[in-house]
Amino acid sequence: MNTDMPLAGGASGAIRAVPLTFHPRPGTVHARAVSGRFNGLRWAMAWFTQAIFYGGVWLTWRDGDVVRPALWMDIAHERLYLFDWVLWPQDALLFAFALIVAALALFFVTALAGRLFCGFACPQTVYTMMFTWVEARVEGKPAARRALDTAPWGLRKAALKGAKHALWLALAAWTAITFVGYFTPIRDLLPRLTAWDVGMWEGFWLLFYAAFTYLQAGFARESVCQHMCPYSRFQGVMTDAHTRQVGYDRLRGEPRAHARSSGAGDCVDCTICVQVCPPGIDIRNGVQYACINCGLCVDACDTVMDKVGRARGLIRYASEHVLSGRAPTAVQPRVKLYASLLALFTALGVWQMASRPEVRLDVLRDRGVLMRETADGRIENAYVLKVANLTRGAVEYVAQVEGVPGATIIGNDRLRVAANSVASLRLTVSAPDDGTLRGAQPLDIAVAPQGRRNAAAGASSRFLFP
Repeated sequence: MNTDMPLAGGASGAIRAVPLTFHPRPGTVHARAVSGRFNGLRWAMAWFTQAIFYGGVWLTWRDGDVVRPALWMDIAHERLYLFDWVLWPQDALLFAFALIVAALALFFVTALAGRLFCGFACPQTVYTMMFTWVEARVEGKPAARRALDTAPWGLRKAALKGAKHALWLALAAWTAITFVGYFTPIRDLLPRLTAWDVGMWEGFWLLFYAAFTYLQAGFARESVCQHMCPYSRFQGVMTDAHTRQVGYDRLRGEPRAHARSSGAGDCVDCTICVQVCPPGIDIRNGVQYACINCGLCVDACDTVMDKVGRARGLIRYASEHVLSGRAPTAVQPRVKLYASLLALFTALGVWQMASRPEVRLDVLRDRGVLMRETADGRIENAYVLKVANLTRGAVEYVAQVEGVPGATIIGNDRLRVAANSVASLRLTVSAPDDGTLRGAQPLDIAVAPQGRRNAAAGASSRFLFP
């Protein structure tokens, strides 16, 4: 039903009744393929991200005499290897900064230009693209796929569906192997996998991640974006009328007409924008939470505009403010706020990384013997020093104590620790018992590289007197 009414701003056009849909349409959305700058950019991002994911697991790094994976989460030894960097659990603040920076970057991009991450870099989007590409190679164009879905089962349908699902499972399995390869070196994992000699947790994650990828990218697809992903739900509080998003220029496009006629807008109502949309929405109905800002409808509409001899940009990246016929505005305060916070936390993360110590020390008391008194009237306490060498070479450390008058170290006070390793030193501290100190007294213990006291790491403990 069309009703001609004056539009905002005084222009005359058509305001269309839009049906409200409370439940998704049944069946799989088979989007039509389209070529254009945004589709090319999406595939470029897919190649870029997956080259990192599938290729990064094979990179190696020489660490002294040891060759290890360049990107490796070594859970057993509590290490994260990032090329030349080795991060420990004590670097949790760095992880926090990384997560904060990632979140702020997402907020900044969303406030500035909508859900660009969803449309171009989200793993759900990328793997859905890969799976639908395989589907198109096996089953054909969207019309052929829809016909195959509704056709009765026969030899041809079984062969095509079987081939498609076999390729999907192979892709999902290799994705799972790659994922687990970041936790178990892939050059060790593959031989054990072919020999059916993987651990319980490795086997669990291989099966889980393969099934997860297969179901999410092969079956759930756009339903994840519409019903499972929280980002699509709370994006409304991160955008406003000044955010650049994929939008339809209603002032220019309405009223729609299949052929050029007097008073008709530029929209020829070909519905190609709906046919190419991965979630299957009609962008002409306005901004919708299911829109992932992929720009495919922009490419499709531009192609049609070229064919009918009209200007591109009927559907384009623009703010609601601009699409309503008003002039563009300056950068909004929320965008400036996100940019400032992003710069601040990035700088804090870089500073935290630059000021990272070369050595860390943890002191544990020997719980077997709280204290003991020697024949010459001195009191001894025993400690276990755990020294973490965060440098790229082996270092010999010297222990020292202070805080208790006359306290000295009995026996060995030196420890050699390999690069990026932890070693333990049993330390015995002796102090005279002259009767002036009783109970627990504060004791400071430090370790420093030989000849470099300025690089010392310290920890506080207690020295017990009778």
